[in-house]
Amino acid sequence: MGHLPKLIEDLALILIVAAFVTILFKSIKQPLVLGYIIAGLVVGPYLSLTPSVADTENVKTFADIGVIFLLFSLGLEFSFKKLVRVGGSASITAFVEIIFITLAGYFLGQWMGWSTMDSLFLGGMLASSSTTIIIKAFDELGVKTKQYARIVFGVLVVEDIVVILLMVLLSTVAVTKQFEGTEMLFTVGKLFFFLILWFLAGIFLIPTLLRKAKSVLDDETLLILSIGLCLGMVVVATQVGFSAELGAFIMGSILAETTSAEKVEHITLPIKNFFGAIFFVSVGMLIDPVTIMEHGWTVVIVTLLTLFGKLFSTTLGALLSGQPLKQSVQVGMSMAQIGEFAFIVATLGLSLGVISDFLFPVAVGASAITTFTTPYMIKYSEPFYNFLQRTLPEKWVTTLNTYSTSTQNIQAENEWKVVLKAYSSIAFTNGIILLALMLLSINFLVPFLDQAIANDITRSVIALVVSFGIATPFLWALMAKRPHNMAYKELWLNKRYNRGPLLVLEFVRIVVGILLIGFWVNKLFPTAIALMVAIPVVSTILILFSQRIQKFHQRLEGRFLSNLNARDIAEADVISQKENILHREFNPDAASLSPWDAHMVDLEVSQHAEYIGKTLDELSWREQYGINIAYIKRGDRLIYAPGRFNKLLPFDQVGIIATDEQMQAFKPVFDAKEQAEFSDQAVENIVVQKIVVDEHNKLKGLTVRNSGIRERTNGLVVGIERNNERMLNPNSTTVFEWGDIVWIVGEKKKIQLLNTSG
Repeated sequence: MGHLPKLIEDLALILIVAAFVTILFKSIKQPLVLGYIIAGLVVGPYLSLTPSVADTENVKTFADIGVIFLLFSLGLEFSFKKLVRVGGSASITAFVEIIFITLAGYFLGQWMGWSTMDSLFLGGMLASSSTTIIIKAFDELGVKTKQYARIVFGVLVVEDIVVILLMVLLSTVAVTKQFEGTEMLFTVGKLFFFLILWFLAGIFLIPTLLRKAKSVLDDETLLILSIGLCLGMVVVATQVGFSAELGAFIMGSILAETTSAEKVEHITLPIKNFFGAIFFVSVGMLIDPVTIMEHGWTVVIVTLLTLFGKLFSTTLGALLSGQPLKQSVQVGMSMAQIGEFAFIVATLGLSLGVISDFLFPVAVGASAITTFTTPYMIKYSEPFYNFLQRTLPEKWVTTLNTYSTSTQNIQAENEWKVVLKAYSSIAFTNGIILLALMLLSINFLVPFLDQAIANDITRSVIALVVSFGIATPFLWALMAKRPHNMAYKELWLNKRYNRGPLLVLEFVRIVVGILLIGFWVNKLFPTAIALMVAIPVVSTILILFSQRIQKFHQRLEGRFLSNLNARDIAEADVISQKENILHREFNPDAASLSPWDAHMVDLEVSQHAEYIGKTLDELSWREQYGINIAYIKRGDRLIYAPGRFNKLLPFDQVGIIATDEQMQAFKPVFDAKEQAEFSDQAVENIVVQKIVVDEHNKLKGLTVRNSGIRERTNGLVVGIERNNERMLNPNSTTVFEWGDIVWIVGEKKKIQLLNTSG
């Protein structure tokens, strides 16, 4: 027998132990992540009573792959458009919380005498909360439909992207040892440049690729392609100086904008689960129980900072964003824990060799404690608010709620803000693309031509033609594309005094475009030639062929927008109708709705719901609970504002408009199921089987109806064979005769008993 590699033995040990521990954790309803970490502790080097992993280096490689797939999966669930949709309230809340807790973590580390890198990584580890743990707690406590839960989910989305950026900054600081402000600003600028560039290029190319290859993309091919794209982006990210995790996240977020996103997420889930489990087990392998005991007080201090620091900062952020005191407290108490990202950040610090060994067990210990406290924090958030309401001066509570209402009633942006935002978008996106093309031209195209072509003039002319041939549509957009919105037209046509500022804007961007052309051409030609010949030629081409360039740019822009909005096209009408129904159902003045008033909740009708088939008039939910049904979505059909005679059917998507208090009373009614006995029989036990009418079953002389076959077999008589003639679906009055062959559809065991029970 051949030699078995140690890696296979280690994987067998890891997966078997992880499976048994997670089965235990599922049975006691605890997060699987903690189970994996405990499994890692069991197979780690610090417990002498259990078998240990031998080949730790190879396991570490598998763990690194696990981090890549965890971030890839997170990107698939994320998408950049989701970040835009979370709104100002969640964004303000998240940024206040992250800034406060990161700085608090840093200063706590400094206060305890830690090194600068230990303190920085502690702040980074505290910056995220656990999406998995929060959603699980919301489900168990039945508060997922409450209005504050939406703010929490939005904050989690913002946290994910910010913590990804923090990881990149921490790794850059750890490698360069540079803490100066200019260096950090350069790193942040470089990071955002590549984020936007990858997003623009990815959205333009990848959905088109998937659409063209759709006919040949089965599950296997799509899986291979998705993993290849993920790892390819990982390589690109590391080549330009960023982390592998960032590359995986970016590719996931690009694929999240395609129509294949759900399918990719589904087929890659087993891979993510497999490698992710190994990663979290490897986290547990790094835990030394003795170290945790030695730093017990540190774990307690970090835990207290997490609980009270996140409670305070998130509540403050929610209040500043315009949420009322009650919702702010509920949001704050929901976010008071450390998420799985803490382990990824800590592992990054260890792999770079910049943090102390004790920091990892401290983070794990604090994370474990806050995981167990999370459900209780959420459960007691409302009683805590009631305590605050009784304790705080009434004037304070009134002032906070008045501020909240006034914030919600802020009017829409004025026309100038809309126009300036449109100009900024045009300049920003096209500027990023032009900057990328210029870098590619100067750093790759020119050196390549230097080696291939000896003549300087020929080389420069080719570089100019190729570079500006590609860049021309984006140069035209930067210098001449105008916003396509009514605000711009109104400012230009209806208010003469606005034409001056608009003309200034047009002039400024033309100058910026000419300066960009001049800088670029100067890199290809001597200054004199650039000023006298190249710049005028490029400018003349832009003017003479402006219409053709404009049409080409419109085609490029159209493809990009089509790819970007592919997933939203089918849902756009539904979302619009929902908003119109909500607007129409309550108040013609949407701005007058207070933040604690009714909101839309999407629910799904269970296949076992007891009210299935009843009309809305029979249910009388509006009269009893004060809720309104805004829509019923049944497959591809959407029923807007359903009437009293509409019925609810299994798997209907229902939009409920209600306040938190109304939903709390109504949700148990909506979730109620029929009290029926559900058979544990598998479908395979339902068979078509034949019996012969004889002395054992005593069916002779009985009709199909009074034979009791239906009751005794949970089945039906589908055929009778008599004298070589067959009767399909015999009448219930048909009389059985001796020797009849009877075909029955029913439960296999009960049909067999029919011949013996008589």
